[in-house]
Amino acid sequence: MTPPIRLLAVDIDGTLLGADFRISDTDLAALRRAHQLGIEVVLVTGRRHTFALPVAAQIGFDLWLISSNGAVTRSSGGELFHRDLLPADTARRLCTYMRAFRGSTVVTFDKEEKGALAIERFDELTGSIARWIEKNRAFIATVVPLEDVFVTDPIQVMFCGPVARMQEAEQHLAVGGFENEITVLKTQYDARDLTIIDVLNHACSKGHALRRWAEHRGIPAAEIMAIGDNFNDVEMLEYAGIPVIMGNACPELKQNGWRVTASNLESGVAAALDDVLGPPAV
Repeated sequence: MTPPIRLLAVDIDGTLLGADFRISDTDLAALRRAHQLGIEVVLVTGRRHTFALPVAAQIGFDLWLISSNGAVTRSSGGELFHRDLLPADTARRLCTYMRAFRGSTVVTFDKEEKGALAIERFDELTGSIARWIEKNRAFIATVVPLEDVFVTDPIQVMFCGPVARMQEAEQHLAVGGFENEITVLKTQYDARDLTIIDVLNHACSKGHALRRWAEHRGIPAAEIMAIGDNFNDVEMLEYAGIPVIMGNACPELKQNGWRVTASNLESGVAAALDDVLGPPAV
């Protein structure tokens, strides 16, 4: 058969991973089926590249990853295609302006060693974000003041914490005069009382990165299927010819008229692929 799509762009957290932070056997089988049909599978995630690699390893074949919400496109083997970094001067001024949220601030750099993540202190990085901190502790450097870390351009500046607190951060950021210098992307998990606000370079997002990769591959948007669940997936879903949102997606995304698949706890990625490709042969 000639599949109706040539590229599948799939988010990780809340989409491909279940409650145990693993890919279900059903979703794995669907991704491998797509791969065998010649469909390119690309993981598109807010995670940094290193933190996304264990998920890519579960899939069982080489692929490309668009990580850090579109800032880095690199293969699972380490080959770099594109980086879109946040200018150090912009990041420094941003951190100074957002000083009231310093305890919720994490800066990310594109390197695989201690200092890939920089913070000023740990005291507000608690609750749902604490598990992420523990998994990444070997990569975290403490820098006081945080402005001193910007000797090179970072990937992003991130603010993370309880939903209500991050609403305050989002509102403060919106009136800071940075709108022509940055892109602000939000990921929100109400059940975990967690919001992550990623600040990236201007015109950097999952959608921009997916477009760049698809044009490099010569694949039109009409032949791309994208699956996501959160606010940071919107640009990617708007670009793809076949946008799909998970059953567990936030209600706001369900107002856009995109097709809705099953939840991440019900192998919604496989259900979406079966809807487009037809059920697998028995």
